[in-house]
Amino acid sequence: GELALQLIVAVLAITPLRRYAGLSLLRFRRALGVVSFAYVVLHFLCWLVLDMGLLIQQAAGDVLKRPYITLGAVALLLMVPLALTSNDWSVRRLGAARWSRLHRLTYPAAILAALHYLWLVKAWPVEPIAYLGAILALLALRKLPRAPAARAAAQLSTTGPR
Repeated sequence: GELALQLIVAVLAITPLRRYAGLSLLRFRRALGVVSFAYVVLHFLCWLVLDMGLLIQQAAGDVLKRPYITLGAVALLLMVPLALTSNDWSVRRLGAARWSRLHRLTYPAAILAALHYLWLVKAWPVEPIAYLGAILALLALRKLPRAPAARAAAQLSTTGPR
């Protein structure tokens, strides 16, 4: 689960790295997102098989009874449409604006995943708090207005010189 969370944070860091450091890693974002989803699914399957013994009713009961499992399950469910639409066909089919709106689900999924980890450990260790802080900081960076020079550089990198 922790590796999945690290990958989610890496995905969220790509836009601020481009915006504020000029480092363009956009070509890796989709692959990192899909890999993070795969790790989340593996994490879920390990829990389902190893902890729950594939007892679906017992697993469903745990999802409803234990809030930290509920948070993880909701985060997983939020990631399903993101993984399914992480392809060029979906971008064309949905249109860039609708696709982009859908993929904003990444932030609530990431916050829920970090809270899942924090609540799971039942203490206040550094790692879960650091992940939650990183996710909130990356979200805040997305909301900050760009400096005029950064806006011009971003436009130039997408449109080319005139």
